[in-house]
Amino acid sequence: MRKTLIKGNEAVVKSAILAGCRYYFGYPITPASEIAHTAAKYFPLVGGTFLQAESEISAINMVYGASACGVRVMTASSGPGISLKQEGVSYIAGAELPCLIVDVMRAGPGLGNIWAEQGDYNQVVKGGGHGNYRVPVLAPASAQDMCDYTALGFDIADRYRTPVYLFTDAYIGQMIEPVVFPEVDVVNKSQDKKYDWQIRATRETRSNCITSIVMSPEGMEELNLRLQEKYKKISENETRYETYRCEDADYLIVAYGICSRLARTCIDRLQERGIKIGLVRPITLWPFPSQALKDLVSNNNICHTLVFELSNGQMIDDVRLSVESRCKVSLINRMGGVVPKESWIIQSILSKISKE
Repeated sequence: MRKTLIKGNEAVVKSAILAGCRYYFGYPITPASEIAHTAAKYFPLVGGTFLQAESEISAINMVYGASACGVRVMTASSGPGISLKQEGVSYIAGAELPCLIVDVMRAGPGLGNIWAEQGDYNQVVKGGGHGNYRVPVLAPASAQDMCDYTALGFDIADRYRTPVYLFTDAYIGQMIEPVVFPEVDVVNKSQDKKYDWQIRATRETRSNCITSIVMSPEGMEELNLRLQEKYKKISENETRYETYRCEDADYLIVAYGICSRLARTCIDRLQERGIKIGLVRPITLWPFPSQALKDLVSNNNICHTLVFELSNGQMIDDVRLSVESRCKVSLINRMGGVVPKESWIIQSILSKISKE
């Protein structure tokens, strides 16, 4: 297999093109800027369209319009830009349109700084916009994941007619690693998809009106009920996670993104000391792998679960709800863009479990 040494942010763009995406609308912001830069370079080379919008608000509404025409389309940003997109994301979810949105997290709140953090969890995973909508959220932990989950994100978006987030952090986005891209005939890959709901310049589709506004309460309730049924199917079919060294574990770490990679190394070190500890890495943050985590804790008699994240503890509530008081749940965290060293993480783990 041919490997390409490439930055995670750049891998997103090449994978998107291989997946048939030909439309990118966005506004550059560090640490996501390479996505826009790479899209500006490569999309026109394959007959696609790159447009730097005048704002993040404009960009997300351009995504809405392109998706309504039945094409694969994407945008990318970081925390402050994702905040501006939230109204549009709610509109797209309400209109039941597919698209891919990449969030390369930086430290906040406010303008914060450009270093890695995971403080956008509540905003993205819990649905930062208005209304009763949910959005599938994929959390890569490597440049290869950035490639693979981009293609997966487009597939999920099309399958359920929903926006999908690729939810990563500055470390994963900026990290340069070897990536294996799928073999695809980009030039001859068909972009002319046929959907009965899409808007096209034809007599057959002139009555199509894709909108998220429904004026009657009954009609709006019907839309909401349909959305909730769709989200139920997504939860049943699209929940993804992986485990590491969980056999006979007494303790668990739950972590995603860069934290999951740091945790794996620390688990190896602790296992060498005879401490039975494993990792659960959610790949989908929504739907969260609640049942899998609950079963793992129950079946292995886990006594303590440690949640490791670069935020004030935004994922820990999902973990607590999953384990349902079956074990103690504690937080190990840093904020502000501080990514801790192995020694600090190990000491923090030992400090937590030694109190039992």
